[in-house]
Amino acid sequence: MAEREIAGAGKASAELPLFIRTYDFVGWLVPLTNHFPRAHRHTVTKRLLDAALDFQQIVLLANYVFGETRLAQLRLADTELDKIRLYLRLAHRWQWINIGQYEHASRLVAELGRLLGAWQKVTRQTAGQPGPAAVGTG
Repeated sequence: MAEREIAGAGKASAELPLFIRTYDFVGWLVPLTNHFPRAHRHTVTKRLLDAALDFQQIVLLANYVFGETRLAQLRLADTELDKIRLYLRLAHRWQWINIGQYEHASRLVAELGRLLGAWQKVTRQTAGQPGPAAVGTG
């Protein structure tokens, strides 16, 4: 497989699937939003793009910290992913994107969520924290 170079990411981060998938998602999303109505470029469109770019930045930064700090970053990234889901649903509802684009975006975002969740799980294990299901039990 050919190695991709992601600007601003160290060699280790550029090889991680989450970084590659995020880079691909943002690369797909930005041109798509160019077709959104001009009247909403500074509101909904901006919020969608901000959430996607913030997600990418937070994930990148999380790679440079460890333990509790990394977990906090990953929780922030999860919040940005929720925002992306919301804005994509709205874009579909308002017919700014068609069903095929919405399904494609949903698959990409679901994959990002799975990869992020796996990273959170590994980070919790190495930090010695219980997973979400174990919290409050006992």
